[in-house]
Amino acid sequence: MNSSPLIAHVVYHFGTGGLENGLVNLINRLPRERFRHAIISLTDHTGFRARIERDDVAFFDLGKPPGHSLGWLWRLYRLLREIKPDLIHTRNLNAVEAQFVATLAGVPARLHGEHGRDVFDLEGKNWKYNLLRRAARPLVRHYTCVSRDLAKWLRDAIGVAPTRLTQIYNGVDSDKFHPRGATRPETGPENFLRGATCVVGSIGRMVAVKDYATLARAFIQFCRRADDPAGPRLLIVGDGPAHAECQALLDQAGLSGQIWLPGNRDDTAELLRVMDVFVLPSLGEGISNTILEAMSSGLPIIATAVGGNPELVAVGDNGALFAPGDDGALARALLDYAADPERRLREGAAARRRIERDFSLARMAAAYQAVYEAALATHNPQLATRN
Repeated sequence: MNSSPLIAHVVYHFGTGGLENGLVNLINRLPRERFRHAIISLTDHTGFRARIERDDVAFFDLGKPPGHSLGWLWRLYRLLREIKPDLIHTRNLNAVEAQFVATLAGVPARLHGEHGRDVFDLEGKNWKYNLLRRAARPLVRHYTCVSRDLAKWLRDAIGVAPTRLTQIYNGVDSDKFHPRGATRPETGPENFLRGATCVVGSIGRMVAVKDYATLARAFIQFCRRADDPAGPRLLIVGDGPAHAECQALLDQAGLSGQIWLPGNRDDTAELLRVMDVFVLPSLGEGISNTILEAMSSGLPIIATAVGGNPELVAVGDNGALFAPGDDGALARALLDYAADPERRLREGAAARRRIERDFSLARMAAAYQAVYEAALATHNPQLATRN
């Protein structure tokens, strides 16, 4: 019987997303012989779980319905009493209530992580949400967060002591996400890339907080003002409520032949190598995994100046920043990059160097392991040496 410590990771939903991608990368790279893992979804999970390379990770769905149902709290309590995790790690606001249940269930080591805020509270100022976060604070033994911006907010708005907080950047698989060679990969609908002069791309959930409508409007302006209006291409990988809106905007502008919105894909590394410039128009971010993957692929980044984006994008070095919702500024930036292939190559190379220096998966996993080891040792010294 495997007696290594069991970590229960609690999320709202386990599907396609940056938080889930980071969790997959973490579980795949923590020492198999040192930790066991369970993923508890308050709602349910998708086939995204197949990205976990271990076959011993247990998944539990609590079936929480929309709204203020309380039945999931009892189901979580019974589950925690049954599986008896040594450490629980909840993530983001919609899972923080699990800290109260974990305390009652006797879970000794309790961590909470912040990965970013959603469109309903972009700046983390909602007093009801923050009241809940502060109420949970005495129960949380240690906090993790993915950006300096979130670390400052946890200290200033939630009152988390610096000694109880560790900021850890996400890592990226720089072998999988690498720059393209001499030629652009051929993919997409027939003739999509024929005559392309600059491929603008993005990857993400097409939901309100990502604001893909701003990218669609900016691309329309870009095409109208470009020296060769037929040369630009737009590739947005992802799905969600905004997919139909963006498709309609671009179709109505007569750009159907210059765009490709394929929905969710498993070949994002290959599709990044199709792009010349990567754009993230989101209204709020923690640390974007897709920005990291694009940087690792040798692409310059155009992103909104929100959340952790300015920690990744150094203006004039590896990209440009613009104000959220400013489609005019984004269009101008696209025109500038399209007109300067040497700049694209120079800034893309700088982005790749930054990834190799600061954002390895090994570095991320080692940082989380140190946090987990410290938490386990504090609450049960025997776990510090258990193998």
